[in-house]
Amino acid sequence: MDVYTTEEQQVEAIKKWWRDNGKAVVLGAVIGLGGLYGWRYYQAEMETSREQSSEAYTQVVSALVAGDAQAEEKATAFIGDNEGSYATLLELQLAKSFVDAGDLNKAAEQLRKVQSSKDETLKTLATVRLARVEAELGNVDAALSQLNSVTAESWKAQVEELRGDIELRKGDTAAARSAYAASIAAATNPVVQMKLDNLSQ
Repeated sequence: MDVYTTEEQQVEAIKKWWRDNGKAVVLGAVIGLGGLYGWRYYQAEMETSREQSSEAYTQVVSALVAGDAQAEEKATAFIGDNEGSYATLLELQLAKSFVDAGDLNKAAEQLRKVQSSKDETLKTLATVRLARVEAELGNVDAALSQLNSVTAESWKAQVEELRGDIELRKGDTAAARSAYAASIAAATNPVVQMKLDNLSQ
């Protein structure tokens, strides 16, 4: 009889506990499962969005490379609809297509947009390319000013070589020689060495 009473008491204790805590347990389970489902749904949506952006980016780049008549409009629309690295990379690609087409002013405008990127590597790449475009436009002082803003040590050899080319175009052989020497000091490059040797003759 004691066992029966004890079991009955246990059942009553469980029922009482369930009455007191049942709603909280069910609510906690629902919130937990809902949160888990929501997180998985969010992750799937983000992955789908990234895949769609990647596919759209590839199509626009292919159109630019193929010389599609509407490629510029497609690229501009993509850049307007997207943010982040895909848009920035497409701006660089668009600038390249402008250079290939001989429209250096549009290329410079596009590269200035990339300079506002948060990605330091892309920003530096755009700055170096903009310096080249400015030099081609005959704006040697603007080109040198762009190069002066590049401080990353990893870019020193390339920046100094370009600085030498620009200084040579300007007619300052001494400055060109100094820039080429700085480029070689940063990284040995037979092409730059040849440029430097040609100045000595």
